[in-house]
Amino acid sequence: MGWWQVDADTLAGSRFVVSPLAETLACLKMLARGTPSHPGERAWLDAHLPAYRARQAADPVADELVRAGLLRPWNADFLTPTPTGAAGVSFEEELAAVWATPPDAARADVAVSLDGRLPERLRRDDLPRRAAEVMEWVWRETVLPDWPRRRRIIEADIVARTAQVGHGGWAAALDALRPGTRWLGASRLQINVRDYPPRDVSGAQLLFVPVVPRTGWVCWEAPHRYALVYPCAGALADTGAAAPAESLGRLLGPGRATVLALLDTPKSTTQLVALTGQGLGSVGRHLRVLHDARLVGRRRAGRSVLYYRTAAGEVLVAAQRDG
Repeated sequence: MGWWQVDADTLAGSRFVVSPLAETLACLKMLARGTPSHPGERAWLDAHLPAYRARQAADPVADELVRAGLLRPWNADFLTPTPTGAAGVSFEEELAAVWATPPDAARADVAVSLDGRLPERLRRDDLPRRAAEVMEWVWRETVLPDWPRRRRIIEADIVARTAQVGHGGWAAALDALRPGTRWLGASRLQINVRDYPPRDVSGAQLLFVPVVPRTGWVCWEAPHRYALVYPCAGALADTGAAAPAESLGRLLGPGRATVLALLDTPKSTTQLVALTGQGLGSVGRHLRVLHDARLVGRRRAGRSVLYYRTAAGEVLVAAQRDG
């Protein structure tokens, strides 16, 4: 298994961050695979896959580059630059690292992902440009139109993970990040189940980067910065979740019924905004009414307030569902 040695100071200073480029790369991986990461992505993939395949068919170098560098057990490093962790960083600022890759370094990274065998078609100097152009296309055509919703989901996940750290410590939060990731104790963070040598990241900046598609990877700019990209919690990412019972909507109103139905597990206001697409003010008003009616309770977890269904709320939702 692969693991990182992480000292207490590095872990205490680690952060959850938003990366538009990481979200774009996660979507590019899904387009290249041609299968959705969860049911909620089915419509998105159906809408964008034909255009993506047409684009790649017109640029076979880029198509082979993506398959060689992003669909192997080990990503080509220059295709997955490590996020800086800067607040409010733009996609274009992050993509600059790909554009700036020296051609020989790009070729070497792809060769590593292919176990040392670089195809003839990829023995060229324009790999960084080809990669950046594909990423720009995926961002502009498939991610940017939906970025506000995706960003809300990502930020909601960060709120939930931060609350998890406050409630159960880093071990509880890290164990739940993604399959193969868990806290081993003795300052060791398992990052995957592959047989890779351990790395000492003590003293470096450690970042955790959520993305909406159910995928993930690790990247680093040794020895200064390391990042673990992981999928948002399933309930957040799966926007194809079932709607509340129609009868519950008639009783409470569709917006309020949706909020109540989503509280099968405790959630913050930010998470509910991301899941429902309703405005912050609307969600807040629904929660006040539900709380006054004793259908919803609330408790503080770190800096967040989490809402949950009370016993009365559970009975109401179950009765309408069964009916």
